[in-house]
Amino acid sequence: MPDAVLLDRLRQAVEAGFARQTDFLQQLVRFPSLRGREAPLQDWMARELAGRGYAVDRFSLADVPAHPKTAPMVDANPAASIQVVATHRPAQPSGRSLILQGHIDVVPEGPHEMWTHPPYAAVIRDGWLYGRGAHDMKAGVAAMVFAMDAIRGAGLEPAADVYLQTVTEEESTGNGALATLLRGYRAEAALIPEPTGHTITRAQTGTIWFRLKVRGVPVHVMVAQDGSNAIMSAYALINALYGHTKTLNEAGRDNPWYGGQVQDPIKFNPGIIRGGDWASSTPAWCEVDCRIGLLPGTTPEEAMAGVEAAVRAAAKGDAFLANNPPEITFHGFQTDPYVLEPGSEAEAVLAAAHRAVHGGAMPARLSTAVNDTRYYGLYFAMPGLCYGPKGEMAHGFDERTSLADLKTCTLTIAAFIADWCGVRPRG
Repeated sequence: MPDAVLLDRLRQAVEAGFARQTDFLQQLVRFPSLRGREAPLQDWMARELAGRGYAVDRFSLADVPAHPKTAPMVDANPAASIQVVATHRPAQPSGRSLILQGHIDVVPEGPHEMWTHPPYAAVIRDGWLYGRGAHDMKAGVAAMVFAMDAIRGAGLEPAADVYLQTVTEEESTGNGALATLLRGYRAEAALIPEPTGHTITRAQTGTIWFRLKVRGVPVHVMVAQDGSNAIMSAYALINALYGHTKTLNEAGRDNPWYGGQVQDPIKFNPGIIRGGDWASSTPAWCEVDCRIGLLPGTTPEEAMAGVEAAVRAAAKGDAFLANNPPEITFHGFQTDPYVLEPGSEAEAVLAAAHRAVHGGAMPARLSTAVNDTRYYGLYFAMPGLCYGPKGEMAHGFDERTSLADLKTCTLTIAAFIADWCGVRPRG
């Protein structure tokens, strides 16, 4: 735990830099960094971090080798998906190295007229900053950058290597985080400041994305009984997958991490639907993009096999689909669940920093979604800590982050860096 004098110096530095941090976050939010359109923001980030004196590596997903956990991308060009790594490397390092990583890709904003403020205006009102990505997770990116700034503002520097990373693809594959590891960036711990409301993520479910492709027989609607409606066939498959999800959740009641803790932790969602060509013709095609979760103890391959079996069983009960089976394409997320096992030194240091700032124990949470820490913890043998600020309405209208909580979280991360890496006088 940082001593009281050091913590007070960091607190003063965070306070002194917070107006700049707020402006920095507003600029982040004003970039519409949707999938495939992240490069302008990443170029801006590279300039911002280079301006702080860090050595900056800007590279694309096409610049790294494939890996067994590289997921099939969805409607995006790997060469246009840019990653940024900024390195602080002290002379004669003496502390423990650290990765600070955040994603800058955001999900589509939906109809703009349903927002109170334009989604990329970064409006501040009543202590909240509004905008797509403000909560998930550009506030966390601002927190990690300005935590390092606060250490500098206190006249210090980390005594170990620190890698500040901004990545893409977190919302669809996770390939951005994996790319930084394949590029060779490793450390003794990784912290991802996703918006957890100052809790540590103890476990996360896995996620599978897939596309259902259904065919039909088009006829004029006046003789609809002679054709086959692909949209209605897809609807039947969706209902079958909801039934499959219910069965999985019933079986998961004994899961050692989620059983009795989270109601129905496996979530299924048909998220995009396309189909048909004419309102007065029975549709000849329908495609539905779906997402389903999986619990610790289940592999992605098992989850995909379960989806295939559920769809096959439902198709057998339909006269047309039985002879024209639907096609399932798996793309995007194919992720393993991840559990941050208690007891790591990195978690203990983060808990001490949390206690020093908040005055109490660091709570834990169980997530029914994914974050990038799985790569560090499962495949590269380093503790992956997910801990960050507070916000509301991730992926929804009027997404927002609390500026007061952002300031507190920035101080907590600065205290964690100081304790984990050690600090020394700058220069």
